[in-house]
Amino acid sequence: MTHPRGSAANSAALSAALSGAVDLSALKARAEAGRNQPPSPPPPPSDGSAPPSSGAVLDVSEATFQADVVERSLNQLVVVDLWAEWCGPCKQLSPVLERLAGEAGGAWVLAKVDVDANPRIAQLFGAQSIPTIVAIAGGQPVDAFSGALPEPEIRKWLGSLLDALRDKLPGIRAAEEARGPVEEPEDPRFTEAEDAFEQGDYAAAQAAYERILDAEPANELAKNALAQVKFAVRAEAADPSARAKAEANPGDLDAQLAAADLEIAEQDVEGAFTRLVDAVRRTTGDDRNRVREHLVALFDLFDPADERVAKARRNLASALF
Repeated sequence: MTHPRGSAANSAALSAALSGAVDLSALKARAEAGRNQPPSPPPPPSDGSAPPSSGAVLDVSEATFQADVVERSLNQLVVVDLWAEWCGPCKQLSPVLERLAGEAGGAWVLAKVDVDANPRIAQLFGAQSIPTIVAIAGGQPVDAFSGALPEPEIRKWLGSLLDALRDKLPGIRAAEEARGPVEEPEDPRFTEAEDAFEQGDYAAAQAAYERILDAEPANELAKNALAQVKFAVRAEAADPSARAKAEANPGDLDAQLAAADLEIAEQDVEGAFTRLVDAVRRTTGDDRNRVREHLVALFDLFDPADERVAKARRNLASALF
């Protein structure tokens, strides 16, 4: 039976298995001492085998496991990939892990273990299936998962591990400082949408952002950008005389909404919010709901922490209830 990735049962089982072959108490003491020392390469193995590689991807055997995995994990995160040549999912997952390890610049290393050639290592981890991926830090398993996860989930998993271990394993911070800031690769979907927006092709920009949200409904960046595009369309089409019409006839909802859009475009944010909160107070039923929805859409154009938004939300709640 396999456990879900990162579960308490999984971590406990892996720790118990590893403790049968490794003196965890001694390793833990050495790991604690290492935190107060500058990063250094892991020591050579005591069994006389070759010293560990310094690359991002290591082919690990039973002879080099102590040095390449256990000893190395005192200084940096080691991710063990239990794989086999006959394993289809392994052929999908391993190249992704290898590429990510190369991108990491030494913040973590990938230790690849062919379970057919090294069955004792697979037994050590109690692996029920492959691929099984185990994160090792300070000589102990800290998390694991089985199966070929999508790359975004793997990146998230690795990121959370590095965040949790950065102050415990000196090699992580040293590698990140040596590498310097890393620029996030551009997402061509956003590039397409942004180019269309800059060219004034709002319909194409809106369609591009909607395609992103169709694939990733929770993508906050796309949600916020889509709100900006929709507002730009409305503001561009707004009647320039809408404000005068709204002042002359407070009951003209179309004029009130258009006037609020114009005020937002002219940076009179508080004026726009006040206008629509007042309109909510004057209306009922479908008209009130229409104004409320328009106002909430305007809120989405701003940082939720913006005091103007927070104040308007309080005033809206007061007007509604």
